[in-house]
Amino acid sequence: MIRNNLEPVIEQYRPAILASLKFSKFTLGTVAPQFTGVSIIESESDAQGVTMELEMQWDGNQNIKLDIKTRVGVSLPVQVKDIGFTGVFRLIFKPLVDEFPCFGAVSYSLREKKKMDFTLKIVGGEISTLPGISDAIEETIRDAIEDSITWPVRKILPILPGDYSDLELKPVGTLEVKLVQAKDLTNKDVIGKSDPFAVLFIRPLHDRMKTSKTINNQLNPVWNEHFEFIVEDESTQHLTVRVFDDEGIQAPDLIGCARVPLKDLKHGKVENLWLNLVKDFEVQRDTKYRGQVHLELLYCPFGTESSFKNPFDPEYTMTYLEKKALKSGANGREVGDLGKTTKQKKRNVIVRGVLSVTIIAAEDLPAVDLMGKADPFAVLIMKKSETKAKTRVLTNTLNPAWNQTFDFVVEDALHDMLIVEVWDHDTFGKEKIGRAIMTLTRVVLEGEFQDGFPLDGAKSGKVYLHLKWTPELKFRDS
Repeated sequence: MIRNNLEPVIEQYRPAILASLKFSKFTLGTVAPQFTGVSIIESESDAQGVTMELEMQWDGNQNIKLDIKTRVGVSLPVQVKDIGFTGVFRLIFKPLVDEFPCFGAVSYSLREKKKMDFTLKIVGGEISTLPGISDAIEETIRDAIEDSITWPVRKILPILPGDYSDLELKPVGTLEVKLVQAKDLTNKDVIGKSDPFAVLFIRPLHDRMKTSKTINNQLNPVWNEHFEFIVEDESTQHLTVRVFDDEGIQAPDLIGCARVPLKDLKHGKVENLWLNLVKDFEVQRDTKYRGQVHLELLYCPFGTESSFKNPFDPEYTMTYLEKKALKSGANGREVGDLGKTTKQKKRNVIVRGVLSVTIIAAEDLPAVDLMGKADPFAVLIMKKSETKAKTRVLTNTLNPAWNQTFDFVVEDALHDMLIVEVWDHDTFGKEKIGRAIMTLTRVVLEGEFQDGFPLDGAKSGKVYLHLKWTPELKFRDS
């Protein structure tokens, strides 16, 4: 029964490098699992049912073999050995009824996975001789278990006839993610630099996983890509980011991964996060620094946008950020006015306006000249339009105060970026000291703010900016 249910799940998570993945043998051995603890969970939401949690430990003598075929036609008999598992299973008996056995259905889920170890071995060979295959198989197994039975996913077994659709997993909100950039990535290439791309997901289903574009030959990639995810349980789910090095026809090489618990996010507030990349989430014996990834996150539970009235037809799609920018109105017009003056057709919202940037000062710049000083100036760049502005040069200082303001006409603010580069001017040329990269999300939502930004690529230094946004919305037919 387990084999027949597990094979379709494993196939659902099968990586592209493998053509097929089937079980040739599946026995669970003779060692029974041990239940080391039982508890009853009480909550107001379970008033019509009983929730029981069982802590289970299992170090079995299983005999599980996989028949695997790669895309290049190689067949691999792989044995899964030395499975060790410790976790907590949740059983929900709901709804309670008068008829025996006193509940209509039982739902089961893996509430917590404390430990799961296993080894892979090619029958008659060593799996490590095939780069990428072992990692791909292990990742497939872990993803399948993570998403198929791990809470909030649950399996429902009807005991008595009835409609139990209310017990099924349902969406509770959306998570908007802007993958901004990464820095100081580990170089996986012998010649040149890594070609990084990122895979993001809340549930590791192929149709729910998002993949960024690949930035070639770069250890400090700037993606500035936007993704949207469905959330089913903010209290237990998390966003996972995996950064890979693109190896062409070979399996991509994992640079590192990061995870954000959704319960840590404030509702309706943009979170600006730098996350350290790790090798894995299970053991983390490897503490090597692998770089950082920069994200902007916005979690919006369903029901918090009830005051927003969609001015277009039901097929119209906008991100929450675009809705919020639209809701604020353009040139004094409210949303209703915009709806009356536009045709009833699917359109894209373009958040257009003027960005006023005052570059106030920089402090603690690293010494560049032989005399322990620098002659700094700054260059401001809008990424999409490549519009540039340059400050004056201030000589012989590590703490320049420019106090210069520049205006930029921005055509698509929610998908554009401001880059501030600080340079040292020299008689024989110029040398970049460092740079700061920022999205326009915060200034679009707040309208105006002032802050300091560390200089990437420099041993020290910070640049202080004042940003002001003057909106003007327009629409573009899709």
